[in-house]
Amino acid sequence: MQTITVIIPTYNEENYIEDCLHAVSFAHQIIIIDSFSADNTLTLAKKFDCQIIQRAFDNFSNQKNEAIKQATGDWILFVDADERVTEKLKHEIFETLKNPKYDAYKLRFPHFYMNRFLYHTENKVVRLVKNDSVYFEGDVHEKLIHKGEAGILKNFMIHYTYKGLFHYIKKKDSYAWFQAKMSKEKNKSARYFHLVFKPFYRFFHTYIIRKGFLDGVPGLAVATIDAYGVFSRYVKMILLDKNLK
Repeated sequence: MQTITVIIPTYNEENYIEDCLHAVSFAHQIIIIDSFSADNTLTLAKKFDCQIIQRAFDNFSNQKNEAIKQATGDWILFVDADERVTEKLKHEIFETLKNPKYDAYKLRFPHFYMNRFLYHTENKVVRLVKNDSVYFEGDVHEKLIHKGEAGILKNFMIHYTYKGLFHYIKKKDSYAWFQAKMSKEKNKSARYFHLVFKPFYRFFHTYIIRKGFLDGVPGLAVATIDAYGVFSRYVKMILLDKNLK
């Protein structure tokens, strides 16, 4: 039987961590990599059979790479504290690993916003991977590097994506600073043209190409704030170029 290690990065997740740990209790090993939470996250986590590692946060890739070093399972499943493995997904994972055709699998993540799941605004992300020379790279929107091609599982991972409008916007602004700094390190520059074209294309891609319009008002809100996130990134790149940060 294939064994599974679940890795959960945390920082102040007291409202989510218990339900998350319940949902992954099927794992043979659970590792929490915590960025020194200041709330009750770890107090609640210690009620469960899990391994806790604390590490000062520098970037998302390094956090997860540190946890990978401690993973003993044949496979690793990466789960955020505000995500839930459903019963259907759990059974699909077990059935798939009886005779895996790939070394990695993408999971489907419908966005959750305004009290509903947006099934036309979903992401497909590699989260289940064979524990064989895997690692993350990139400071934000980190990429999982693995061997071979990736398959796609059909059942959804439940993800309580955004905790409200202001949390959503704050998250976009936070990512925008990371991305702007990464772009500057790569000697990329922003032009005023980018402030208009790039946000418009993001809105068009999210709302039209990915059919976000089928999700009603929440779909429109997500497309608009996604476009704002792109706009914010290029504004911050210009600020950094002019040493105004």
